[in-house]
Amino acid sequence: MATSSEVFSYESLVHAVAGAVGSVTAMTVFFPLDTARLRLQVDENRKAKSTPAILADIIKEEGLLAPYRGWFPVICSLCCSNFVYFYCFHCLKASWLKGKPSAPTTDLIVGIAAGVVNVLATTPLWVVNTRLKLQGSKFRNEDIRPTNYSGILDAFVQIVRDEGIGALWNGTFPSLLLVLNPAIQFMIYEGLKRWLRRGIPRELSSLEIFAIGAVAKAVATTVTYPLQTIQSILRFGQFNTTTEKSKLLSSMKTIKWLLVNRTRKDGMLGLFKGLEAKLLQTVLTAALMFLLYEKIANSTFRVMGLSNNHFKKH
Repeated sequence: MATSSEVFSYESLVHAVAGAVGSVTAMTVFFPLDTARLRLQVDENRKAKSTPAILADIIKEEGLLAPYRGWFPVICSLCCSNFVYFYCFHCLKASWLKGKPSAPTTDLIVGIAAGVVNVLATTPLWVVNTRLKLQGSKFRNEDIRPTNYSGILDAFVQIVRDEGIGALWNGTFPSLLLVLNPAIQFMIYEGLKRWLRRGIPRELSSLEIFAIGAVAKAVATTVTYPLQTIQSILRFGQFNTTTEKSKLLSSMKTIKWLLVNRTRKDGMLGLFKGLEAKLLQTVLTAALMFLLYEKIANSTFRVMGLSNNHFKKH
């Protein structure tokens, strides 16, 4: 007979695998939208346009496959990141609740804790995939230096050799602040699930899952978007001059300086440059990811004969 801790661990593993598979599939479907968003965040001299117009420009300038540049490292990073996040979230939640009903505060605190673990473990992967995703791009900002990485491992080696091992954790501080994004997302998502069930254990319909996943991600993304822009700039690791680099003395000063610099140049809306592409991509991706995640997890639990317990606890 399995102990409760073993069951929790096995259930957490199911959630982790389902979350990783769902996120990888969803990101692959909507990947070009993420390319448009990242280009707008990093390339300050590229004018904000509608997402189709940005993608049309990228294809015209760089080729038909350009919107999928950097797909493999992003997928690898996303798979690892979501596996870690889903596993930590459900493992910590199960350990804390011990079978008792959850609450929004619990979901938020557990989401923040899982996010911190995830950031510290997977930031190097995200730094590398940001570099690879933007490599070979034609920037309107001429001060951006070209890079030449042959793959994930080569990017790791070159970054450590040329910039030091600490460069692999560029953007960690805003990333730690951004653990609020998935925490808010999961708090809203889990809260809406409980509201739809209203105390009756049942499997939600595909439309219900898609809708609440989209709402949860839309709110979380809009609230935290300025920090996501700063995170992308820091991960890219390039600033215009040595003088600007000298200003980046500490994490808080870095964020403040970049926020002020972007606001001075483009106004408050500059902090939300690329938000349309980000919302379109992230809302659709999250909605599809949650749908696939729930279906995979529920099917697995049903085969295991644990479906009733699963619905009661979530």
